[in-house]
Order: sequence, then C-alpha cells, then structure tokens
Amino acid sequence: MGRRLQLLLLMVAVSILLLVATGAAAAQEDNDTDDLPVEPVVDEPHPGYEYIAQEDDTEEKIELGEQLYFDPRISETGTISCNTCHNVMEGGDDSRPVAMGVHGQTGPVASPTVWNSGFHHTQFWDGRADTLAEQAEGPIVADVEMGMPDHEAALDRIRAVDGYVDQYEEVYGDEIDSDDPEDLITIETTTDAIAAYERTLVTPDSPYDQYVQGDADALDEQQLDGMEAFEELGCQSCHNGPMFSGQWDEPESGEGFYMPNPTFEENEQCQEYVEEYDFMDHPGRMGVTDDEADEFHYKVPTLRNVEHTAPYMHTGQVPTLEESVRVMAACQLDEDPSDEEVEDITAFLTSLTGEYPEQEMPRLPNPSGESMVPMDADTEFEDIEEEVDDDEAIDDDGDTIPGLSLGAAILALAIATATVLIGYSRRFNQ
Repeated sequence: MGRRLQLLLLMVAVSILLLVATGAAAAQEDNDTDDLPVEPVVDEPHPGYEYIAQEDDTEEKIELGEQLYFDPRISETGTISCNTCHNVMEGGDDSRPVAMGVHGQTGPVASPTVWNSGFHHTQFWDGRADTLAEQAEGPIVADVEMGMPDHEAALDRIRAVDGYVDQYEEVYGDEIDSDDPEDLITIETTTDAIAAYERTLVTPDSPYDQYVQGDADALDEQQLDGMEAFEELGCQSCHNGPMFSGQWDEPESGEGFYMPNPTFEENEQCQEYVEEYDFMDHPGRMGVTDDEADEFHYKVPTLRNVEHTAPYMHTGQVPTLEESVRVMAACQLDEDPSDEEVEDITAFLTSLTGEYPEQEMPRLPNPSGESMVPMDADTEFEDIEEEVDDDEAIDDDGDTIPGLSLGAAILALAIATATVLIGYSRRFNQ
C-alpha cells in the first residue's frame, strides 16, 4: 500500500508540474505581445525559409539553380541573366523604372523584387505564372528580356557545357534515369533548379519580427507611431500577413490577391498621380484573363524590404517611398495623410527590412577553349531591333529626320550657314 501511495503522489506531483509549466508557457506567449507598447499590426513574424523549402531542394540543386540564375550566356547576346533584372546583391530588383534586356530594349512594367518571392501565390504583377518555376520560363524567350528565339536554343547552350551536364546528371540523373543531355537538360529541370535557388532568398529577423516576438525596444518611437498610422489609414486591409502582401500561407498556389490601382480614381489628388505616373497605361490582370473586371488590377506586392526597391508601383515611376505612401493613400484609401503621418509610416516601413543572406557570385562552368555564346550571336537569330536606315538621321528627341543621314544633315547645315555668311559679307562690302 505504501508503494502505491508513493507512486500516486509522484504522479500527482508530475501533473502539477506539467500544469504549471504549461501555464507559464502560455503566460509567456501572451506577454510576448501584451507587454509591447503598441499592438502589432500583424501578429506573425517572418515564417523563414523552412516554411517554403521543398523536400527535394537539395544543396546540389540549389547550387545549380544559382549558377543558372547568374548565367547571362543563356540570353541571345550573352549579356542578360535573371540577376540583371532581379539583383540579389541589392533589393532584388534593378533600381530602374522598367527593366532593360538585350539590345537595350525595355519592358512595360517594373521588375518586382525576387526576395521572399517564394511566399507569393502567383508571380509577375499580373499573376500570369502560378509558380517560381513557371515564372522562370518566360524571360528566357521574351524579346525585351533575354531574347532567345525558343527554349531549345537556350538549352542547347547549356548542353554544350560538360560541367553543366555533369551537374544536371548529379541532381536529376536518378529521377530521370538517363545520362543523355537531351533528357537531363530540359526547360522543366532548368526552371526547377532556378526555383529551388529562389526559394532560399528570404529575409527574416527584421526589427518588426523582433518586435512581434517580444522585443519592445526593436522599434523606435517614430516607427511605432508609423505602425499606428499604417493601421488607422487602413493600409493593412491589403498589406496584411507576415509578408505584408495579403498572401503567404499557400505559396505557389495560383490563388493570387489582386487589387485595382487606382481604386479611388475620382480622388482629385489621385487623378494627378494617375496622369503623372501613367498608372492606367497597362491593362493589368485583364491582359491575362481578358476579363474587363480585371482591368488595372495588380497583385498586391510585399512590403518586405520596401525601402530598398525604389522606384515604386507597377510603372516604376514613383521615385521615393514617401511619395509612394502619398500615392497609395490617395488612390487606394481615399485619404490625405499629413506630412508627419507620411514620415512616420515611411519610418515604420523601414522596420520591415530583414537580414539578407550573404550572396556570392558563383563560378560558372565553362567549355574549354571556346565561347559558350556564338561569335555571331547578334545575327544568329532574327534581329528583334529595328535599325535606323542609312538615309535617316536622329534629332535631339530621338526622332528620325527623313531623307537625311546625320552626317548629311550636319553638312547641309554648315553649307547653309556659310551661304548666309557669304551673302551678308558681300552686302556689307557693297
């Protein structure tokens, strides 16, 4: 009986300890936000890479994807890589209003940041790709980006490099059960590897993340004021969730979150912004769906690291973060924030900048003794850039002057000037 009583007392003691521990943990969890001076506008911190990592994203696949991401030789001219327009050495974009591809051509919209893009439901401003892998297909053959005539032309360049063939065999050989470069190096395996690398581009542990996790000193007073103003104006109605994009919990699902821009077109200040920044020059989501209801709708972008991704909006014409806050307030919320509110919100947005993982330029496999890019790459494929005819000159605005070459135009001007001077001289002498 004494032994049973001892066991019973032991079980009771263990139960009490478990209850106390559970209660303490719950209390600690509550105190993480209860003790903060201002309630967080979003309760969840950055989920981290583990949330989007896929089981077959091996180190070897990620390394291969990184090399392909940085390799400009799979563009027509051997000059444009994924990193050209989505520079991971900075904000993940290219700091230009619109990206510049082969032959200096530019696209219709700004390059969105690649940082944290693995959390998005869809890719591109208009959501025309569901996954990172699908997104990687388009730029290779887009004539204003990498400019290859088709995917096979790009793949043939990769297949010609023994180092790449060996890496594809290491990563995909068992899955494909072949060592034939034609079977190993496909658009599917290529974009799969690039996507695996892009999923590693995450920026957790921002000051805001530290604040949400209980560090009351992680945000300064202006940032706290900005967070309150951010919520009071209604910014979180679209920019919610730990990515501040309204989308994150089902990455690469294809279920995008889109909003019209502008929403309040009748706002007088917004009308000025629309005209100044050309917001309605692009059809938006309607260009994908052909549905008029989707006109001028765009995917809500993440606000993570937004201080590093100027210029702003889909047109890339809004120059500063402060101006972007004013534009969004007028066009999306029908609000007119004070200068102080704009400054405070801007300060709060800087608290969303996380820790960038260190990036190093990878060494690319190279064929021995020959160029991966043909010497006649500019003429190997159909030229996509219209050349100015020899009998046309270009004026100061970039327009052509019919019937004159630039040299002929200068010569004609010189002759005309000389004629006038000679005539004036003769009249003066008379």
